Amino acid sequence: MLKATDLTKSYPTPQGSLPVLTGISLILSPGDAVSIMGISGSGKSTLLYILGTLESPSSGRVTLAGENPFDLGAKELAAFRNDKIGFVFQDHYLLPQCSVLENVLIPTLVAPPDTTYEQRARKLIDHVGLSDRINHRPSELSGGEKQRVSVARALIREPKLLLCDEPTGNLDRRSADAVASLILDQDLLQERILIVVTHSIELAARFPIGLELTDGNLSKRV
Repeated sequence: MLKATDLTKSYPTPQGSLPVLTGISLILSPGDAVSIMGISGSGKSTLLYILGTLESPSSGRVTLAGENPFDLGAKELAAFRNDKIGFVFQDHYLLPQCSVLENVLIPTLVAPPDTTYEQRARKLIDHVGLSDRINHRPSELSGGEKQRVSVARALIREPKLLLCDEPTGNLDRRSADAVASLILDQDLLQERILIVVTHSIELAARFPIGLELTDGNLSKRV
């Protein structure tokens, strides 16, 4: 379960404190798939980064699987994030010198040794339809293929929480549809929580739970 309670986030400016999030509370269970929409600057990515432990809230509490990651030290927090949270960003952030297989395996490099990682990586690459590209480098892939690699990479550690920040924002319509179908694939989603922030009405409409971030507050999208 993911639970956020009274989250706030403000940033200092020369004119004083700038509030971005103003008391957000959220409870999600494994299997929930949520889209969050909002205008640019509404705080969607900020909220996502707090839930993903990439940024700390100004106040409030986050727990994932019963644990508050912000109570952990830096090293333990990094391990928690790598183990329990997967990320898919608008830009794929693949390493250009690495093959598809090597890119998918990157999160395992700082994980406890496990002889099944390569087998799982190959299975994920097959599931996202890139078995014939497994030894290719990113420069040899299309934009949609690169994003499919990033989805496989996000899932290699079997995270409890999958966070996607504008995952189709740089893709053409056909590639966007393919990536949307992939992240909502029940065989891949399984019993984890999925949260996507997006400007795309088409992508948001495919999610069973739709939320809107307005003036720092989160509400159900009508």
